[in-house]
Amino acid sequence: MAKKRPQTKAAGKPQVTDGEVPVVGAREPCPCGSGRRYKACHGRSAAHAVTEPVQRPFEGLAGECDWVALRELVPAATAPLHLRDGLPEGVPSVTLATVLPMAWPALRRDDGSVLVALQNDTSSGDLSRDLADTLQRALEAAPGTPVTARRVPAEGPRLQDLLDPGAAFEPAVHTGFEFWVPESADSASPEVAASLERANAAAIPTVRLAGVDSAYWCETPEKNHLRWVMPHAEENLLDALARLHAAGTSSLGEGTRLVGSFRAHGLVVPVWDLPSGMGAEECEKPAAEFAERLAAALASDAPLTGEERRARGGLTNRQVTLS
Repeated sequence: MAKKRPQTKAAGKPQVTDGEVPVVGAREPCPCGSGRRYKACHGRSAAHAVTEPVQRPFEGLAGECDWVALRELVPAATAPLHLRDGLPEGVPSVTLATVLPMAWPALRRDDGSVLVALQNDTSSGDLSRDLADTLQRALEAAPGTPVTARRVPAEGPRLQDLLDPGAAFEPAVHTGFEFWVPESADSASPEVAASLERANAAAIPTVRLAGVDSAYWCETPEKNHLRWVMPHAEENLLDALARLHAAGTSSLGEGTRLVGSFRAHGLVVPVWDLPSGMGAEECEKPAAEFAERLAAALASDAPLTGEERRARGGLTNRQVTLS
């Protein structure tokens, strides 16, 4: 068998010998110019540099459950962010957004305001540290420029270090992504306009319930759903849901059904199927009533009955991990 020839550096490609090598796709040529794929070159050291994944990156932030919802469930939403040390000079506001055009991690607008995207890919294993790095770079960026992705240093502040712990987290859910374009702007660039059109076409109508915390109704062509991010410890919550399910009180009314749950960023997100005619307003009362039943079930420390254990097993089998 003929021996494989050793890989040589690609001719004519620039060599990056100083500074940071940009992050690219695992199968793309490494930007350093070695001729090897990124995953076999600088991507290998980047992978080794990834820290142990943080299971609850938003723990300790106000509105942890809503942070998870905006990261994983909600297409179009924004929330004002309040910095621990106040806004720097020339930055009138900082706003968290689910996504930004062209998948920018962040954007410093012409007026100096900052938008930070929550749903972008990250690389360090600690989403909070990645977002803090993006936020800091956006605060220092020149007005009118986006912030690009990069490998985040292993040591650095987290969102918990930068944000005001006493400020409320108040997300606003939007029907589309028009918030990308400031009202003062005459028009969006062709690239942003095209990205806006694609994003709006793919957005699922979503509404945040007003009467309970972190519950989001959404509409799909066949049926509607309620996805409710809950702060309770997973084992306790599954026990409580099993008690309610076995008792026949886990639904939100006629035609609704608790179908399972997501696991996302260390929290559990129960999901209900709803009839297509049941809108967000119709969910408010039954959701509030369910919250009372759940609180009572969480307070119980009695061992699960056989029927409740079977219900718990069914719920566990229908759990999907998002992150």
